[in-house]
Amino acid sequence: MNATAPSPATSTRPAPQPGFARRAPRNLRPLHLLLIAGLALLFVLQWLLADRERLAADARWRPVVAGLCAALPCSVPAWHEPSALRMIERDIRADPARPGLLRVQARFRNDARWPQAWPHLQLSLADADGRRLAARVLQPAEYLGEPPSAGERLAAGQEAAIAFDIVEPPGGVVAFSFAFH
Repeated sequence: MNATAPSPATSTRPAPQPGFARRAPRNLRPLHLLLIAGLALLFVLQWLLADRERLAADARWRPVVAGLCAALPCSVPAWHEPSALRMIERDIRADPARPGLLRVQARFRNDARWPQAWPHLQLSLADADGRRLAARVLQPAEYLGEPPSAGERLAAGQEAAIAFDIVEPPGGVVAFSFAFH
């Protein structure tokens, strides 16, 4: 009488498994594949929208982001490429009618592929020895005479003429330079 020996019928049968441990069927249904593809597409769309500012600053990604924002209610940040702004004409002259003032006139063009926000313009004045006498970064409202309207951009290929007055620094200004920021 061996009461502890298992019977052959109970030892060959596997123990029941909980539902989460059972193997899933290997073949996916077409509906599952469509659901996975749709979720992946939504993920990519969300990534593009969330990171659109950084992506729009890259010339390769900007058309993708612009196309996306044309279809969806989002905006593309302004292109910023100061090196694509070209000074065409520039001149600084003493104003004979107003001693101590210099009249600054310039024309520049946006050679970038896309519209840009109006740049900050740095004007530097130097003496005959090349020593900087004065430098100032002007906001668009200062050199345009009024702030650009909301969303106003300098279009690709567009030229802009500007004119403004500055106080002449002491020391005899003989040279000047412009830089875009």
